[in-house]
Amino acid sequence: MGTAPPLRHDGRVSAVQPRPPRPGWLLDEVASAGRENLDAEHVARYDGKEDAGAADEVALLRRWGLDERSVVVDLGAGTGQFTLAVAPACARVVAVDVSPAMLAALRARVAAAGLGNVEVVQAGFLTHQHTGAPADVVYSRYALHHLPDAWKAVALARVRRMLRPGGVLRLWDVVYDVAPDEAEERFEAWCATGGDGVVGQWSRAELEEHVRDEHSTFTWLLEPMLERAGFVVEEALHSEDGIFARYLLRAGGP
Repeated sequence: MGTAPPLRHDGRVSAVQPRPPRPGWLLDEVASAGRENLDAEHVARYDGKEDAGAADEVALLRRWGLDERSVVVDLGAGTGQFTLAVAPACARVVAVDVSPAMLAALRARVAAAGLGNVEVVQAGFLTHQHTGAPADVVYSRYALHHLPDAWKAVALARVRRMLRPGGVLRLWDVVYDVAPDEAEERFEAWCATGGDGVVGQWSRAELEEHVRDEHSTFTWLLEPMLERAGFVVEEALHSEDGIFARYLLRAGGP
């Protein structure tokens, strides 16, 4: 399937740069993106199932320094809920995703909104090459879990290099804040919250697929990775059911 050329942050189309061959040892980020995220039907109904609360996220980031001069990288941008909300509040947004289906929806929405400061890039945590001024904010919501833990650590080190010292990483994900001997009970309780259908809700089958086939990790593994990558944890909020976590992190020194 072909992909459209990336948009420059001034709204024009960038020349497509040849990509170096992928090393045989590098994780295939597209294959790891999750079955449903590569499915155009799932993408079409995604916003009806998942509200990113993007306006609230932009307001939060304004309190942490986001302004009209900021460079923002949205890693795992998906259908662009956050990208579209943050673009009017900053100088440049680089919206990054690996899924051709997500990118098609994202490009269409950016074009329809007439956003000239958004650049759409097909890449992932392990392959995106940030150019230009360092990012002031990197945002990622429900994307890091597609990487196994070793690759999460590599990805977080790469994110740190994208950010200026003192820049902000806003990270949401499914992160298990439970002990291993509690895990089976908590997984079952979470999956039991799913419905029967996939329109307007998450089904039990989809939640089971997440637990079984994706790579959500434990808070007590992820948080040392964040610190090892050079981040200072400013805020860490864990859901009462031990399934979700939200982090506000500062990039450390040089």
